[in-house]
Amino acid sequence: MKKILGFAFLLISTVCFAQQQTQNIIIITTDGFRWQEVFKGMDTAIANRSEWNEGDSSYIFEHYWHPDPQERRKKLMPFLWSTIAKKGQVFGNRDLDCRMDNANPYWFSYPGYNEIFTGFPDTAINSNSFPPNPHVTVLEFLNRQKGLQNRVAAFGAWEAFDRILNEERSGIPVISGMNPTGGKTQTVIEKKLNKMLADAYKPWHNEECFDLFTHHAALEWLKTRKPRVLYIAYGETDEWAHAGKYRSYLDAGKQVDTWIKELWDFVQSDPQYRNKTTILITTDHGRGDLIKKEWTSHNNKIQDAHEIWMAVLGPDTPVREEVKGPVQLYQQQIAQTIARLMGKTYTAQHPIADPILYVFKMKK
Repeated sequence: MKKILGFAFLLISTVCFAQQQTQNIIIITTDGFRWQEVFKGMDTAIANRSEWNEGDSSYIFEHYWHPDPQERRKKLMPFLWSTIAKKGQVFGNRDLDCRMDNANPYWFSYPGYNEIFTGFPDTAINSNSFPPNPHVTVLEFLNRQKGLQNRVAAFGAWEAFDRILNEERSGIPVISGMNPTGGKTQTVIEKKLNKMLADAYKPWHNEECFDLFTHHAALEWLKTRKPRVLYIAYGETDEWAHAGKYRSYLDAGKQVDTWIKELWDFVQSDPQYRNKTTILITTDHGRGDLIKKEWTSHNNKIQDAHEIWMAVLGPDTPVREEVKGPVQLYQQQIAQTIARLMGKTYTAQHPIADPILYVFKMKK
């Protein structure tokens, strides 16, 4: 019965959306960042363990500890909780029975990003080394729409985004890993970023760059080329977690929050973007938690690794703050949500999940 009612509600909603104001969208992911930290802040059970705190538990407690979980999470992600949650929506606090999960059965990166951008948890995509994505993503779809051609761009710290978004077929510029930015018409800032990227220490070799380069390349593109659709994929939250470095994991998460604020501040200062831009933030997968030593890992053998979260802020998204349940959402719903926020209905040769209706204002 719930399924039938939900389907009927969807049919009604397709003709009942209020006049949309969103003309631009920025999609942000921070790889493998757990809902536990987003909603409860630092985890003392991890921070107190010498094998994970990088010999610096005093730093972690000084910067991130507060006895009240709501204050603790603000110390980690102040912009998320002071602005996005107050003026938009945040999903995924399972303690409030608001659940968001991977629909794909693998719970790691390529399958997760494919699910985000195609709305289709394809079980054939079962490896991070999978070839270029055979599916047309929502970014590629939007890039084909009138008024959006050549106004879509993607930036990712991980080199695999060239394949995940199928840069060659899609025609979307995907600046990922050690790719230089700016193409043949580089700005002064882009030239400096490319030189620094080439000279920088590469702890993950050519597979992934520091988020610093991804962020500033994307910000410069936003300022100078004014895309209508921009995707930014930060990666250090996942890398430091895999390395068992909890201090660095927390610092990376807080830095992403700081960069999101920088992006939003620019958006609200620019006439093209002010009050006409939606920002959507999520992650590709969760991590272990029930067994604390598994916080460094994620796959379908790790019990909690399918648990994810999402936040949305924009002119078409009613204020719901921290969404309370009972709510069950899936990662596969994000793709159509992105399209609908841009006033489009995403179509492709594969199945596409329904949008997340909470995100939209509805006519009475």
